[in-house]
Amino acid sequence: MKRILLFLPVLALAWACGTKTVIDLPRKASPAVTEAVQALLDEAKTQEMDIHSIMVVQHGKVAAETWLGDNAPDKPHILNSVSKTFTASAVGLAIDEGLLKLDDRLVDFFPDQLPEHVSDTLARVTVRDLLTMNCGHDTDPTGAVRRFDGDWTAGFLSWPVLHEPGTFYCYNSLGTYMLSAIVQKVTGEKVVDYLTPRLFEPLHIEKPEWQESPQGINTGGWGLYLKTEDLAKMGQLFLQGGKWNGKQVLPAAWVAEASKYQVPSLPAGMKPEMVERIGMSAETSDWLQGYGYQMWRCRHNAYRADGANGQYIIVIPDKDAVVAMTANLQDMQAEINLVWDHLLPVL
Repeated sequence: MKRILLFLPVLALAWACGTKTVIDLPRKASPAVTEAVQALLDEAKTQEMDIHSIMVVQHGKVAAETWLGDNAPDKPHILNSVSKTFTASAVGLAIDEGLLKLDDRLVDFFPDQLPEHVSDTLARVTVRDLLTMNCGHDTDPTGAVRRFDGDWTAGFLSWPVLHEPGTFYCYNSLGTYMLSAIVQKVTGEKVVDYLTPRLFEPLHIEKPEWQESPQGINTGGWGLYLKTEDLAKMGQLFLQGGKWNGKQVLPAAWVAEASKYQVPSLPAGMKPEMVERIGMSAETSDWLQGYGYQMWRCRHNAYRADGANGQYIIVIPDKDAVVAMTANLQDMQAEINLVWDHLLPVL
């Protein structure tokens, strides 16, 4: 397994192969963090974990960073559900601009795509319920709706809402797609375009690629590609209360609400009885710490954006630190355990 450890001096602009590369995060190498990253990688190798990259930021400076295999600092990586945090940030900005409210009803945005019968529970689903994965679905409709030709919005609205909205957690990627559709509806722009001048450009996140539905709406809950440093920047933005280079990029109140405990959480695809049956507990699981607005709470008073197969932005306020990781693996709890076991003690 090829490893590349890079510790760059503080740079604002670098020129590589004739292409301008913007580097915003200053570097201050930490021997202790570097050693801890190496120990993490060594253990990951023994467990046959395919880690692609790690960047550790503390006190606003990159303390250690590494890319493995054919991954590289300038190579965007699929984020899977880390995309959700960026979609939620678009919602927060739209709310701040007076275009949305948390208590706005889902059905009011799509009157022409509603099923013939609108149940009382569907009628009560709000933007807040979508943000907290509490829209009332008993199962996630994402796979079923995507497998069939047809409008994804209509498919979501036709899915039975069996629980009272706001009372039942069901991880729901298509619910995040609906947030993307709502943002596009009220702004007239796709989420990626709406975020470009408001988030991506201030953070110098260049040319983000985001997949779309057949209806031309960014997928919202998945499909965004960014570089490892872009993830670290997003985590640092949250750690700084939404400020970047002295500018309030995201509303401070939104950052606080999005990252705090809003509702109880469960692992994707699980129900409470399943968790109880396998003996999962809050003492050992980072998926039972609660959910915010498209962000997970963690042990150690941390919070995170995470995506399938090992994509992470982990914000650790008590250590003034951010850990960004990309990977291709199945056991994401084992991956985050490596962070707690190796990185947390030296931060």
